[in-house]
Amino acid sequence: MLRTITRKCTILTSAASFKGTKSSDNSGKLNQQNLIPNATTIPAPLPLPVSVPVPAPAPSPVDGIDIKDVQQSEPVVPDEIRADMDMMKERFAKLLLGEDMSGGGKGVYSALALSNAVTNLAASIFGEKGKLEPLAPERKARWRKEMDWILSVTDHIVEFVPSKQTSKDGTDMEVMVTKQRADLLTNIPGLRKLDTMLIETLDNFGQEKEFWYVSKNDLEGRESSQREDKWWHPVVKVPENGLSEPQRRWLQTQKDSVNQVLKASMNINAEVLSEIAIPESYIDSLPKNGRDSLGDSIYKSITVEYFDPIQFLSTMDFSTEHKVLDLKNRIEASIVIWKRKMVQKDGKPSWGTGVSVGKREVFEERAETVLLILKQHFPGLPQSSLDITKIQENRDVGLAILESYSRVLESLAYSVMSRIEDVLHADSLTRTRMSNADSSRPSAADGMDIGFKFDNEPSCLERIEDLNGSVENDD
Repeated sequence: MLRTITRKCTILTSAASFKGTKSSDNSGKLNQQNLIPNATTIPAPLPLPVSVPVPAPAPSPVDGIDIKDVQQSEPVVPDEIRADMDMMKERFAKLLLGEDMSGGGKGVYSALALSNAVTNLAASIFGEKGKLEPLAPERKARWRKEMDWILSVTDHIVEFVPSKQTSKDGTDMEVMVTKQRADLLTNIPGLRKLDTMLIETLDNFGQEKEFWYVSKNDLEGRESSQREDKWWHPVVKVPENGLSEPQRRWLQTQKDSVNQVLKASMNINAEVLSEIAIPESYIDSLPKNGRDSLGDSIYKSITVEYFDPIQFLSTMDFSTEHKVLDLKNRIEASIVIWKRKMVQKDGKPSWGTGVSVGKREVFEERAETVLLILKQHFPGLPQSSLDITKIQENRDVGLAILESYSRVLESLAYSVMSRIEDVLHADSLTRTRMSNADSSRPSAADGMDIGFKFDNEPSCLERIEDLNGSVENDD
């Protein structure tokens, strides 16, 4: 009973306190209503929630590693790698825009942009080799790095090939998988190998003691061993006795090695160019027949019954590079004309001027033989009109990379081989000069003859020649 009375007293006390609070609130509201007539009762606004910052839990060390340091740490990229990444982004952005950084849509095709990138890179790295010397480490590293960037594009030029796969239940099935295109898979490793061989050949030079280079200013008034067609290159100097036999054999070995690189790169370049379709713009610029392209004299020489390409080339004028290139352009144009006429079934020749398909095929084979000999004898010849048009109008990115890469390697190999030939040429002139000096050295009898010769008196040899001439006349 005591517990019940205590509980009732507690309830009554809570109710009384609640009523007191309510009455005080109502009195306040009544006073507001008396001050503001005709005012309606506005409920009190709810209090806004107050956000109380909750402290983050302190990181606990685990196995001696502070978790806070791990969360706040970011991967640190070295400055060199970051610079390479920025440069690569810039290069590929230029390629994607077709070398038009303004974004005006005036860029070239992606294939031509990649071809120009390889050509410009080779020109900036190698230039025109005037000396036999190794590449600087910075240039070598840049060449390999940027060529890897460009060649990485070929990794994504793929084709579908069939492949066999075995399922989980042991069933064999044939599916199509992607694989790098066949021509790229074959030629890219070969070109990389040729590239490495050329760089290693250049690295072999630089420590020679039997030949060196001097400027033209140091040879004023003295005889030079430089060839006339290389007047802008530094002059090669060899010892007075010429090169030693081991050095001469070593240079010949290096020349043969570079010559193999030159031939391989030329073959790859010719094969790639043959796979590029002939542009319509070049076909529209051709004359109507092969006679108009070659000219009457060359056409008659090629279309004779018995044709000898060596004899034909011996009659041509190759005094300047322009004349050789002009003959190459004429022959390539005639080959294209004859091939098109052989495959055109609807085109019929007019009466009296027609040439049979068999004869056209013979003429085309002769012209290709002459063209092949020209390329072999003049490897450093500039590109023909057909080659330039093919490169400019090409759309195949893979063929563009193969063509440009093989072309710059061909040009570099030709330059290196020419510089080796300059050294061998200087050695040959020195040895020839020595042999002439030995042969022209006067003997004892010649010394007596010269010593007793007066100013206006003929020598003994001249007297003998006169005597022999008089005897022959008497006979």
